[in-house]
Amino acid sequence: MEPGVLYALVAFITWGLYPLYWKQLNGIPDMQLAMHRIVWSFVLLSIVMTFKRQWTEFYRGIKSWRILGLYTMSSIFIFTNWYLLVWAINAGYIVETSLGVFINPLINVMFGVLIFKEKLFPWQWVSVALVCSGVVVCAVAYGKLPWIALTMAITFALYGLIKKQAPLSALHGMTLETIILLLPALVYLIYVECKGTGAFGHVSALMDCLLIGGGVVTIYPLLCFAAAAQLIPLSLLGILQYIQPTLQFLLGILAYGEPLSMFQLIGFILVWAALVTYTVDGLVRSRRDHKEVISVQTPVSEASDVPFTRVEQAV
Repeated sequence: MEPGVLYALVAFITWGLYPLYWKQLNGIPDMQLAMHRIVWSFVLLSIVMTFKRQWTEFYRGIKSWRILGLYTMSSIFIFTNWYLLVWAINAGYIVETSLGVFINPLINVMFGVLIFKEKLFPWQWVSVALVCSGVVVCAVAYGKLPWIALTMAITFALYGLIKKQAPLSALHGMTLETIILLLPALVYLIYVECKGTGAFGHVSALMDCLLIGGGVVTIYPLLCFAAAAQLIPLSLLGILQYIQPTLQFLLGILAYGEPLSMFQLIGFILVWAALVTYTVDGLVRSRRDHKEVISVQTPVSEASDVPFTRVEQAV
């Protein structure tokens, strides 16, 4: 198996199995869980930065108010996403969180159209129409707007939008984000400790280990994802990413017995149809573009000698 594919699988399977991990901590207040994620993520990133001797380069890269401003905004969006995830899992909304992850790629597409004035091809417009229809059906089925799914999808899309403009590497960017969030997290945890409601050190050794491990399960898949993005085509990465919400959806239904009406299922089917349509259209378009490049670069007399595997690798 290619290392890039392996990194991607580790990242998406870890995220997909998040409910199994955070459900073990459902007796701890959600805000404390989110704050512990920040603190222990910072500890892990500090170890990685020290091991890789990256601190000097890191300090050189952040000497700009623009960079600090960009990463302050991205840290707010990622914290919102982190907090909402652990709250939703422990409140019994695993299925709805999976919907948020399913629609996130198409929220990115909408941002591209609205913000960057990108043009969509006909089948891409079909995908957008299908996902909008799916959200409307889910809203009717739930009796309310699926705000958890939409908030998770939009905050992560905004996070990605800011990161697209940010100049730091994935490791340095994550380190700066946790540094920005670290002081508020420490202040909050010290406050609840002084109030006598702090969980760390007062429940059990297992809970303490799980809280510390929250930093590992937060940062390790992010590092794997960053490595995968550098090693495999984005089209393949885009297909593999659906492992995460699929696992979450199945866990919500099969492991935790969350309700799913036929009407809700229809909404999910419309979203899945949108993803399939968009993904297939992207793969066909990518393959066609690469074939056109190869046909231009390869003389006609040699075209029949190009091995199929080389074309596949190019795609």
